[in-house]
Amino acid sequence: MSALALSVLLSLVSAVAYAGGAILQERVAATTPGQGYAPLRRGAWWTAIALNGLGALLHVVALAYGPLSLVQPLGALTIVFALPMAAVFVRRRAGATAWRGALMATVGLAGLLSLTSSSDSQSLADAERVMLGLATGGGVLALMVAAHAAHRHPVVRSVLLACAAGAAFGIASVFTKTVAVDWDRDVALLEQAPTLGAIAVLAAAGVLLSQASYRGAGLAAPLSTVTVVNPVVAAAVGLTLFGESFRHGVAGTVLALACGVVAAGGLVLLTTERIARETSTVTVAQGGPAAPTAPATERVQSHDSAAGTGEGSATPPAATSVLPGVPSQPPSSAHRRSRSRHPRRREHIAS
Repeated sequence: MSALALSVLLSLVSAVAYAGGAILQERVAATTPGQGYAPLRRGAWWTAIALNGLGALLHVVALAYGPLSLVQPLGALTIVFALPMAAVFVRRRAGATAWRGALMATVGLAGLLSLTSSSDSQSLADAERVMLGLATGGGVLALMVAAHAAHRHPVVRSVLLACAAGAAFGIASVFTKTVAVDWDRDVALLEQAPTLGAIAVLAAAGVLLSQASYRGAGLAAPLSTVTVVNPVVAAAVGLTLFGESFRHGVAGTVLALACGVVAAGGLVLLTTERIARETSTVTVAQGGPAAPTAPATERVQSHDSAAGTGEGSATPPAATSVLPGVPSQPPSSAHRRSRSRHPRRREHIAS
């Protein structure tokens, strides 16, 4: 097997592992709504963490065997794999709108990443690392505050948290690349300790925020948001700080912007689809439109049938007002004959 084929295979397996971890995270969030960030007592959550770690490891190994322009777009297939896997394993079928949004996000992201060209390996200065870390922390906190303010709209809250998780993962990837470049330059590991600590904090924050993003929002919208925001943030840092650029000059830049619009449109479609589904669910739960009232004759018949079968201990007052009054009947002929015999019997005894 060639190195390129091995890189493609590892990228596909990595996407499947990421998809499996996302499905488990969503199921844990659906079954334990009170533990939004870290359901530590759930074994399924730890399995999801292991699958995400396996996906990250396979992604790094794939980068060692294949070019970045091939491996990064293949990572976007996580969304495409997650939807059919969820339908097979947890019986969560996605509608046509969710599929369109997921495919738009995947195609747009793959096109954007394929047009990004990498430059020579560069590192970040200490001041740039501090600035990037502070900006990332402030952005993540701002998104968390906005998500808390939107707690009455679970889908909006989920997308905001997913954006925060994607940003944390993206900057963690940037710092990982910086550490790898410094390692090749024989920089002492002790000098890399602050950057390694920042990577650990950002990775943990990304895991916790992504777990919270699945609560009340399903699978497709938060997964697509994290999958798109993560490489987009990393690519933005690469374009601004690492000297990277788009291929094919101005035409490539225009195509990259168009791909970004397609990916953003897919995320918007997924978000609006989930909001529409949530609105319809709330409407049905609250009773929806008023049910038609049964005719009066049907109510009388149902009351009579219930009385005939012995159901109900007493007739309700409302039912007596519906039934017409029955006139009193005259005494029967048998009673009249019995009453007329008594005077004759008395006369016979007296005589």
